[in-house]
Amino acid sequence: MLIFQHRLEHDAGIPQWRLSLTAEERCRSRHRFDKEGVPPLFFQLPRGTVLNPGDYLQARSGEILQILAAPEDLLHVSSDNPLDLLKAAYHLGNRHVSLEVSQHYLRLAPDPVLEALLATLNVTVVTVTEPFFPEPGAFHRH
Repeated sequence: MLIFQHRLEHDAGIPQWRLSLTAEERCRSRHRFDKEGVPPLFFQLPRGTVLNPGDYLQARSGEILQILAAPEDLLHVSSDNPLDLLKAAYHLGNRHVSLEVSQHYLRLAPDPVLEALLATLNVTVVTVTEPFFPEPGAFHRH
């Protein structure tokens, strides 16, 4: 098993492996990953580490791994009226939902209760499969 303990501060060149991770997986600083196309990996990174697509990690034995963002099924919320989108963001934030926020849309993990809530608002909700980049939160440090 390869143990990755260090995030490299710069582009490390050509990595031996690339690993696609969901948003939740990119927040795991101590975790074993058994994914297709790569050998078993263990992250032993400083607690609180959040990985970003394009980050490079180095194993104890010198191998380099590049992090990618895996596509995920998401609810994509949009509206022609910015105020309606802002109201939807308010209601979702009031429920402490991990939320990707953009000027033109919101994205969140599928949840039938939240989807029913959104149906009561003047927004459009569709399912998409895209990488997920939720807001890190007020107390997150890079």
